[in-house]
Amino acid sequence: MQRRRSPQQKMNQAMEGRRASPPLRWYSLAELERHNGADPSLPVLIAYMGKVYDVTASYQWAKGSHWGEHRAGQNLSGCLNEAVHGEEMLSRVPCVGALDEELP
Repeated sequence: MQRRRSPQQKMNQAMEGRRASPPLRWYSLAELERHNGADPSLPVLIAYMGKVYDVTASYQWAKGSHWGEHRAGQNLSGCLNEAVHGEEMLSRVPCVGALDEELP
């Protein structure tokens, strides 16, 4: 039987190796989906490997679409192996929180 990690342990693991600017927060999948670029009053967000990134200022994510291949507001953890670049590109955008797929 696997022990459940505390919320603080989850956040520490998600933020490990990443210098992030406060405030950091937890996002559910439903919250992440709302940040898909359709509402100009909300930041455009993506998730990758448990971390949530704000890609609003990135022209590559204009209106929530990344070159017509990917949509914002989603967990893109399985998609980077198809990209022409690696995860080093995420160091150019702010990490704003962590994704908890167990949250309602």
